[in-house]
Amino acid sequence: MNGATYNQLQIFHAIVQAGSLTQAARHLEVAPASVSQALKALEKQLGLPLFTRSTRHIELTEAGQLLHERTLTSMSALNLAVESISDLGHQPSGKVRITMPHFVYHMLIKPVYVEFCQRYPAIELEISLSDATVDIMREGFDMGIRFGEKVEAGMVAHPLTPPMDRALAASPAYVAQFGLPQTPDELKHHKAVQYRYITSNQLAPFELLQDNHRITVEMPRALVVNDTYLVVDAALNGLGIGQLMGPVFEPYFTSGELIPVLPDYWTSISGVHVYFHQHSQKAKRVRALVDFLLEKRDEKKSQTA
Repeated sequence: MNGATYNQLQIFHAIVQAGSLTQAARHLEVAPASVSQALKALEKQLGLPLFTRSTRHIELTEAGQLLHERTLTSMSALNLAVESISDLGHQPSGKVRITMPHFVYHMLIKPVYVEFCQRYPAIELEISLSDATVDIMREGFDMGIRFGEKVEAGMVAHPLTPPMDRALAASPAYVAQFGLPQTPDELKHHKAVQYRYITSNQLAPFELLQDNHRITVEMPRALVVNDTYLVVDAALNGLGIGQLMGPVFEPYFTSGELIPVLPDYWTSISGVHVYFHQHSQKAKRVRALVDFLLEKRDEKKSQTA
C-alpha cells in the first residue's frame, strides 16, 4: 500500500462513518474538495464506483461495501500501530469513544467518569448510550461494555462485574391488589411489563429456574417497552411485574419501593465486560480508560470483601 492509497482509504472510511463527504471533511479537518478528490482518485484506481450519490444521500455500492469490510480491521490496526509509536513519551491524549447500555452507565460509569476526565484532561471522552447491539468497529467506537455472552468474537474482553440475577419485581401496591406469586405457574395470572430488544425486535422472555431447568413463562402483558428504566417506572407504578438485571432493581428493593418476586427461581446472566479490538490496547488513550475501569472494579471488590 503506497502513501496515497493509505490516505485515500482513510478518507474513504471517514466518509462511510460520517455518512457524507462534507461531514467527513469536517471530521478530518480538511477541505471538502480534498475529500472529493481523494475519493475520485481511489475510485479511478479501482476502476469501480464506491458510492452512489445524490444531492441528499450517499450509499455504498457493492464494491464499496466489500472494500469497507475487507480493509476495516487492517486500517484500524495500522492507525493504532502508528498512534502507539507516537504515544511513546507522551501523556494519554485524543478522543476515546465508548458505547454501553443505559443501565451500565448508571450502575458503573456515572459514579466515576468525572474522576477519569479530571485524571486525564488531554483525553476527550465520548460516551454513547444505546441498548441496541453495536458493532464497535463499524460504528467507529474504541470500546464497548455489554454482557460477556454478547461480546463479538475476536474481541479482547475484561469482566467488570460478576454474573447478575435476572430479577423479577413488583410494587407493594401491585402486590396488595393482585397478591405475590409463590410459584412460576402463578405468574400466568399476573400482568408483565416486558422488554423488547431493540436490535432483534424480539420480546425478552420471562425466564426462571425450576428443578434445575430453565423455563419460560408466558404472561399477559400490561406494557411493552424498549428501555430498561421504563420497565422500572412501570413496575414502580404498579402496572405489572418486570424482569431486569438485579443491580437495576436493587436500590428499589432496598428502599422498599419494589418487592422481589420469586427470588428462589431467578436465573443469572454473565456479568458485563469492557471489550475492544486487540489492536486498540496499543493506544495509550484506550489503555488509560480500560485500566481505569479495571481499577474501579478492583476497588469495589476490595470494599465488599
